[in-house]
Order: sequence, then C-alpha cells, then structure tokens
Amino acid sequence: MGVFLYLLAVLLFLPLTTLNIVIVVWKYTRVKGFLKTLDQYFFTGAIGLDIFANYEFRTMWNLLLRKKNGYEFGAKGETISSALGKNQRDGTLSSIGWLIVYTLWIIDYRYWKKGGHCINSMFF
Repeated sequence: MGVFLYLLAVLLFLPLTTLNIVIVVWKYTRVKGFLKTLDQYFFTGAIGLDIFANYEFRTMWNLLLRKKNGYEFGAKGETISSALGKNQRDGTLSSIGWLIVYTLWIIDYRYWKKGGHCINSMFF
C-alpha cells in the first residue's frame, strides 16, 4: 500500500506543480508583477523541497556528505544547506560535502565574504 501511495504522489507532483504555477501567476501577477510572482513562487518552493529532501534522503546524505561523527542530516524543518553549514563549521564534511559547499559558495555570491552560503543558512 505504501509503495502505491508513494508512486502516485510522485506521478502527480509534476502535473499538479505545473497547474499550481499557472494559478499562482494568474492570481498574483496583477498585484506583484509577473517576475516577482515567479521569483517568490520558485524561491519558497525551493526551500520547501530542500527541507523535504534533507529529511527524506537523510540516510544518503549522512553516508555521502559527512564524516562518521559529523552533524546528522534529517532534522525536521532543516535545510540541507543548514546541515552542511554545521558540518562545515565542525570540520566534519566528506569530500563530496566540501564540493557541494564550495559550489553553493560560488553560486550564492552574497555570502562570499561572510563564510559562504551554508554557514549563513544554519539554524542555530
């Protein structure tokens, strides 16, 4: 039963997301403008997916992105970047973890001189 529900949820996600984007743009474009509406929609959606992925894929992240005694991924409500930042701070990232941290550091230029994206994403 769980497998069926999981597959159904995965199959419905993309078409429902597409429909939702159309509805959000239609409803809020006149108030906020087209580009601002899309930017806010995708930004909040990305955070939601990030939190979901941190919890849902915690076993994989703990195996691949941190050393044995590092801060564990998978805390409910926490982003992957926050968990990466805690491992960055503690010096417990694996090589793959460091690669992701440096990639995010390059992409999120706002934090280049402030410790990088992941350090600034930590929930204290």
